[in-house]
Amino acid sequence: MPGEKILIVDDEKAINNLIKSYLQKQGYTTISAFSAQEALDAVKKESPDLIILDVMLPGASGVELCLEIRKTNDAPILFLSCKAEEVDKIIALSVGGDDYITKPFLPGELVARIKAHLRRRNNMENREAQDPEEKVYEFPGLSVNAQTHEVLVSGTPISLTAKEFDVLTLLITHPKRIFSAEQIFEQVWKTNATASDSRTVMVYVSTIRKKIEYNPSNPKYIISIRRVGYKFNHHLL
Repeated sequence: MPGEKILIVDDEKAINNLIKSYLQKQGYTTISAFSAQEALDAVKKESPDLIILDVMLPGASGVELCLEIRKTNDAPILFLSCKAEEVDKIIALSVGGDDYITKPFLPGELVARIKAHLRRRNNMENREAQDPEEKVYEFPGLSVNAQTHEVLVSGTPISLTAKEFDVLTLLITHPKRIFSAEQIFEQVWKTNATASDSRTVMVYVSTIRKKIEYNPSNPKYIISIRRVGYKFNHHLL
């Protein structure tokens, strides 16, 4: 959709300007950032619809920056990198990235992927707007009905307490965002979190995993991000 805002985060000005030029020709509004701090400031101020993020940046790595962005923003993130190793791609996608493109890249391919991610995002928002009441979230082996609170695991109903359901749906409805234990407590319990409340959330997450995960010690739905918090595995969408 013309006019959508795209944040380009790359400290190489030539690449930043090249991407900017191609996107503006497609009718997108572009914002350029050349460091991690500039990127965080732009995310907060501009609320971009999509973010192009270089892996190597001054001030912080793209992976670290992605973790920070995911605390408040769930816009699609496309990584750019000179690294083509599979492990680098896995790490980038596991922290909340949506795509990974290696340099050098074809500008036309980048534009095509951007359009695909924005189209997917818009379609999801349209579906939610058209049917806000009867919302059923479907994933491989898991179904969650936000209205009836019915949860099915491989077709079998399971019982969650009200707070367990609220924790699960908070993560499901913000699948790319990483929540700290304190943020989850404040969102679900509607009060300020104390030091001991982080432990409460850890217990709830552990209990939910035992009920919905095939292997709770290696969860595929609720993912732990070390030293940061929890997120729902958005790659299941």
